[in-house]
Amino acid sequence: MYTLKTIDGYESSLSLRDTQRAIKLLKDTFERYLAETLKLERVSAPMIVPALSGINDDLNGVERPVRFDVAKISNYEAEVVHSLAKWKRIALFEYGFEADEGLYADMNALRRDDEIDNTHSIYVDQWDWELVINDNQRTMEFLRRIVQKIVDSIIETQNIVKRRFKAVTTNLQKEIFFISTQELLDLYPDCNAKQREFLIAKEKRTVFISKIGGTLSNGERHGGRAPDYDDWELNGDLIFWNDVLEEPVEMSSMGIRVNAESIKRQLIASGKEELIKYKYHQNIINNLLPLTIGGGIGQSRLCMLLLQKSHIGEVQASIWPRQMLEECKKANIRLL
Repeated sequence: MYTLKTIDGYESSLSLRDTQRAIKLLKDTFERYLAETLKLERVSAPMIVPALSGINDDLNGVERPVRFDVAKISNYEAEVVHSLAKWKRIALFEYGFEADEGLYADMNALRRDDEIDNTHSIYVDQWDWELVINDNQRTMEFLRRIVQKIVDSIIETQNIVKRRFKAVTTNLQKEIFFISTQELLDLYPDCNAKQREFLIAKEKRTVFISKIGGTLSNGERHGGRAPDYDDWELNGDLIFWNDVLEEPVEMSSMGIRVNAESIKRQLIASGKEELIKYKYHQNIINNLLPLTIGGGIGQSRLCMLLLQKSHIGEVQASIWPRQMLEECKKANIRLL
């Protein structure tokens, strides 16, 4: 099953070839700004990790990784990554990064259980980044400063793309509206989480919703969050209003990572105490890994937003249901 939103009279502002040129310019530009602004070094990253190692991102805790055996290694299974949330923290330690130094990588993943719609694909590409911090930087104020730097980099990229491709007229809101999940619930108590995000994004256009993962006053969670990488009190989602689809789009999930105290608290709250046995979790509990902040920024989603596309398949090559392909063709949506 899938969902597809079509727009009457939709026509891409760029040809297929100009779309490819714009994608390259956009990715090269944003990657440069991101690295310079956050002081990040590019590193090589894995697409596969050992199965049952505790390194793969569990996302919401229910998604199935793509798992396979390796013919030339006896009794060995590997998994395609969901993201590099845990791997990056290990890499920072192994490479000897110090406070205020960080890394980023091109992350290519397969999420077999993801939604398939205008903004979701089972193929995921992100800039995954991670920065070493000090204990006194584990604050909401510091997280907000990092979020602003990322938005500034997106706006600078937008302006460069618009100067090169005059048909692109995207105009994102630079000022960020910060709000916690509980504050958002208090603002719209009669709406579910998705409806609350829609309403706040439509009004404010650029929003950072913080404190995702914990239970709210209504007994529910705003959204799922694995208990072993983000600190639920110091994380959030960066959301932009998409004028083409007239709906919000999540551009980045990020946060200050768990320390020894918060990982134990969140594992217990999630009923995931059995994860403590893994080396990664033990290293955090024993303060062997650096304190960090990090996240992922969707490459295809950023291209889709800035280039005013109505479907993520217009900026990435993936697979889609046959009926969706037919509907997109009728709606003048040219999938790659």
